[in-house]
Amino acid sequence: MIPSHPPDKSRIRDAATVIVLRDRDGDPHILMGQRGARAAFMPNKFVFPGGAVDAGDADVTLASPLPSLCAGRLAEDAASDISHALAVAAIRELWEETGQILGQPAPWPAAPPADWADFAATGHAPAAAGMQFVFRALTPPGRPRRFDARFFLVDAEALASDPDDFSAASDELSHLQWVPLAQARQFDMPFITEVVLSEIDARVTRRSPPDSVPFFKNNDEESLFLRLRGQPLVD
Repeated sequence: MIPSHPPDKSRIRDAATVIVLRDRDGDPHILMGQRGARAAFMPNKFVFPGGAVDAGDADVTLASPLPSLCAGRLAEDAASDISHALAVAAIRELWEETGQILGQPAPWPAAPPADWADFAATGHAPAAAGMQFVFRALTPPGRPRRFDARFFLVDAEALASDPDDFSAASDELSHLQWVPLAQARQFDMPFITEVVLSEIDARVTRRSPPDSVPFFKNNDEESLFLRLRGQPLVD
């Protein structure tokens, strides 16, 4: 049956993006891939793994939770606290798009959902203790897709998989590779990715979660660069 009203693809969807950082104390690299030429959102651009939160993400159990500071920042300026679902979505998208496992050996409390079956078959449960919430950005109006994206930073040492093995990845991202952080801006990437890279540059030597998280808030009236810091936002 064809719905009487097609879905509104321009509505703002919650999303999670993962920046995996490797060898931060030596020659820092970040994991990136290229979106397809036919993608409706950011075609051909090099991006970090990530995507929209699914309805079932809130029901997936984490073997370890997000750091409490990060969970608190995620709950700021939000209609409801979806910090758990965002963390789960980030781990799921990382797995689907790169085949990398952010988890720990643990049994699942129940049969995994269909989109988690392959992850569960590796013997791991998703774990969020190594994730840090470092950036938030709202897609500007007028784009074919709009996301309220939260960016998480993860050290490659937290992965339970071989960081050079992308054999379990889907085909959503091509040319998966570890890009030297100092050379990343030579790639064709979205503007917001360049902005986030500046934040990562500043955090390479800082291993603790940030007290204050940048929020690039694009609404119908104006673009605001705010910070989530445990206080009411001031426009």
